[in-house]
Amino acid sequence: MDQQTKQALKHDQFIDTTHKGLDWASENRHVVIVTSAILLAILIVVVGGFVIYNNRSNAASVAFGAAMQEYQTPLAEPGQQVPPGIKTYATVAERAKAANQLFMAAADKYNMEPDGKTARYFGGLTYLEEGNNGAAESTLKQVASGWNSELASLAKLSLANLYRQTGQDAKAVDLYNELTAKPTTSVPAGLAQLQLAELYESQGKPEDAKKIYAKLKDKDAKSAVGLLAAQKLNPSAAPAALQR
Repeated sequence: MDQQTKQALKHDQFIDTTHKGLDWASENRHVVIVTSAILLAILIVVVGGFVIYNNRSNAASVAFGAAMQEYQTPLAEPGQQVPPGIKTYATVAERAKAANQLFMAAADKYNMEPDGKTARYFGGLTYLEEGNNGAAESTLKQVASGWNSELASLAKLSLANLYRQTGQDAKAVDLYNELTAKPTTSVPAGLAQLQLAELYESQGKPEDAKKIYAKLKDKDAKSAVGLLAAQKLNPSAAPAALQR
């Protein structure tokens, strides 16, 4: 078969295929239209959802930023000279109460966005600072049960400290052990163990505390946790080690 014949056959096959495609589209016009409409609708939903998510994420960041700015407002002692136009608070509790309202508003409105979830954690912290232990516990528990492991571990650490302050040592011990078993970047196992050792010291259990300090010192003597543990074991020798 010569080259010219081959080209003619290919051309005929292309025409046949094109005609068949056009015939199918003509016969199934309704299906084509419906399918195209569905695909277009899906595309609109995806693009619209992306735009909405970005808008909500940006709004959540703005709300969280405003709350954090309030939380960082300086404190002023009675009689202290404050430059004109500078906002201050007289007490930590007063500042925490004002910031808490903004944090919780952001958390409730943007509860699905990352900044909204972080705002709820800070809501728990500011409840603690204003002395509202009940609201602090329930808020921190909500964060601790969330899917964000970094925030959850921070919330558990704050809960453990709350339990220590309110005489619920057994609950604090459970949380420190849980954090040790499942460490995160924000709350490494060593930090949880240090907190647990300090709790044992406050309970009058120095031997239990020393066991933890010794284990931490031996595990990583040059880390911050290891140096702190060494300081606890030998306070007089530790300052020189910390300066190296």
